[in-house]
Amino acid sequence: MKVGILTMFNGLDNTYSLVNVVAEHLKMLLDAGIKTKILVSEDCPDDEKSGIFAHQGLEWAKITNRLKGNYIHWQDYSSGDGKIHETFFEEAEAIANNLEVNLCDVDICIMHDIHYQGWHLVHNVAIRKVQEKLTRIKFIAVTHSAPVNRPVNPKWPFSARYTPMPNTIYVYPTYSGISALSKQYNVPEGKCRVVYNSLDILSHMSHHIRSLNDKFDLLSSDIFIVYPGRLTTGKKFDKVAALAGAIKKKTELNVKVVFCDFPSMDINPTIYKATIKKIGCIYGLDKCHMFFTSDIGYSEGFPRSGVLELFTLSNLFICPSYSESFGLTVLEASSRGNFLVLNEAVPALEELGKKLKAYFMRWDARNFGFDTKETYSPSEQAYLEEHASIIVNLMRDNPVLYAKILARQNFSPKWVWHNQLEPLLEK
Repeated sequence: MKVGILTMFNGLDNTYSLVNVVAEHLKMLLDAGIKTKILVSEDCPDDEKSGIFAHQGLEWAKITNRLKGNYIHWQDYSSGDGKIHETFFEEAEAIANNLEVNLCDVDICIMHDIHYQGWHLVHNVAIRKVQEKLTRIKFIAVTHSAPVNRPVNPKWPFSARYTPMPNTIYVYPTYSGISALSKQYNVPEGKCRVVYNSLDILSHMSHHIRSLNDKFDLLSSDIFIVYPGRLTTGKKFDKVAALAGAIKKKTELNVKVVFCDFPSMDINPTIYKATIKKIGCIYGLDKCHMFFTSDIGYSEGFPRSGVLELFTLSNLFICPSYSESFGLTVLEASSRGNFLVLNEAVPALEELGKKLKAYFMRWDARNFGFDTKETYSPSEQAYLEEHASIIVNLMRDNPVLYAKILARQNFSPKWVWHNQLEPLLEK
């Protein structure tokens, strides 16, 4: 399969939102190993290629913007009637001939705003000429702006903005616009689809985060927990794993934990990490859903800036630590929009947590002048599962947390690709 992306860009300045949307689609296609060609205006400068536009696997085709050596000035025919300029059909013919040559090896052509924008009317007419000759190509016409009202009796060539093209699916970025989209192009709603604009949040993060994501999916889980700390029994890594497992067992949500650990002399790290994973599994967590950053080369600890980036992606912070003098990671996690679950028996965590309206649980702790030892009735597992249900319900009822999870999950490039764009490529 080979996919052509028809944009007719004159430049690649990413302040133009459509450039960013096309870049997202290109990355999805190329990451999936699909042969991809982008078709732009011959005036699009090569020195603006960067990011995904500079990908070695991306094929470029520059479509003519000249007629008999003269520059073609795109004119805006958004009004839907009137007169076209004298050389309009000659220009459309020249463009069509060039498009035919560059699309003859393509199976699917995704057009961005070609059928919508008034200044693309000449390209709209041209691609219709191509479609008559290259009938095997499937076309996907993406509209990025609010659909316009269809005139009562549009005349050719203005009617091209309101007329469906054979073997074409019409796409809009939201379901709310599908009815208006079908009316503009006079097609059944069944021939219209939705492809969200995706949020590639990882592209704005450091290489540490992107590298971690290559080995451990950071975006798809319902509950994502990040716990940074020295790998010592006093930080109670095992209790984090246990509560995470209880949440998974009690709610059947997808739960993942990243431990940003750094070495301690208290215990053999290999033994303790194995114990943490074993406890997590006993309480209900999948072994593959627990990850230690020390296992991928960060033996002296994950960069602090990277931890803060991880907190941007996570939504639940659990701190069952045995002892804290302040609890800076609590502030870091809260500043990035995490639901806080803290050990109430630790004075510093209780003090800070009350200010931050944290949720409290009780684990063993060191207090001032004495230690506490918790007992659970009927069992620790029952205690954890009871609080697991409460925590998840509170998180669900929090609109900010809900929005954060949804933005990370259902608007990620991976989700949009697998659920919306890839299915459109089926012949």
